[in-house]
Amino acid sequence: MKKGTEVYAQLLLDAASSGNEQSLATALKENNCFAEKEPRNGKNGVNYVKIPHTANQTLAESEFNRFYIRGLALKAIETQQALTIYRAKHAENPRSESEIMVGKQVNAEKLLNDLRNNIGVDTILGLPPGPNSGLSVRL
Repeated sequence: MKKGTEVYAQLLLDAASSGNEQSLATALKENNCFAEKEPRNGKNGVNYVKIPHTANQTLAESEFNRFYIRGLALKAIETQQALTIYRAKHAENPRSESEIMVGKQVNAEKLLNDLRNNIGVDTILGLPPGPNSGLSVRL
């Protein structure tokens, strides 16, 4: 078992209770949670690809955004408000799929269930639309 999988849950809890996405990113890096390379299946068998040096930051931002969206969805359900997709982080070259989503409203209950049922993977509703998309929701 890799070290990252052993300590990730506690690092996330620590950052959520007394930190932020930056403290999580720092903890991931300090605890050597990422291998230098990881295996990928290719045409000629297994190839190894280098893990980006920014993987800790990407994962931390993505995880905090997912939990933020879940919390906001709960509030939207409670107050019967709509959630609107917006660009929360500047993107130098935004994906066209992301740009199409900006300004659209989403059902908070469906979004919350989607995030709960698709932990650590892409959601059915496509929000957030992958790492570094820069999209989130607001009331």
